[in-house]
Amino acid sequence: MRFLLFLILTATLTSCNTNPKKTEKMDNNIAIQQAITNIFIGTDNRDWQNVTDQFYSEVNLDYSSMTGNSPVMLTPNEIISQWKTVLPGFTFTHHQLGNFIVKIKDNKAHGFCYGTAGHFLEDPEGSIWTVTGSYDFDLIKVGTSWKVSSMKFNYKYQNGNSKLIQKAIEKVKSN
Repeated sequence: MRFLLFLILTATLTSCNTNPKKTEKMDNNIAIQQAITNIFIGTDNRDWQNVTDQFYSEVNLDYSSMTGNSPVMLTPNEIISQWKTVLPGFTFTHHQLGNFIVKIKDNKAHGFCYGTAGHFLEDPEGSIWTVTGSYDFDLIKVGTSWKVSSMKFNYKYQNGNSKLIQKAIEKVKSN
């Protein structure tokens, strides 16, 4: 009986003894995914300060696979200023992320995930425009926080009413 209790106690103590390196890696992985997710949740909620807080002081922003425009280096405020010219024109946006893959080396990390963005604006020709692709992010650890220094969208396809983006821009201009 004592031997059985000894085995149970030993197994319990062994399972409680975690590897600090493994725990730190897991914590960093979660923090990186959270920083990326906060960009999109903040965008959907128009919480621009939360979005700004996720970015490094300069960000390589690349939507070239969808727009054909070259990647640009922007400050977080410049990114938000651009996004404010269109996103508030939609009644709703909904970004969905998944299938995260994170690789960390020292104070730098690379994150990959799938992304789908739904945009809703009442329109007789169709009220939904959806864009699907994946993202590549580079992040830098600043203190205890991970900040996005590069954001690249890898366009796959879109469906719905692609004219909604111009209507959203016009709506923002008229307000």
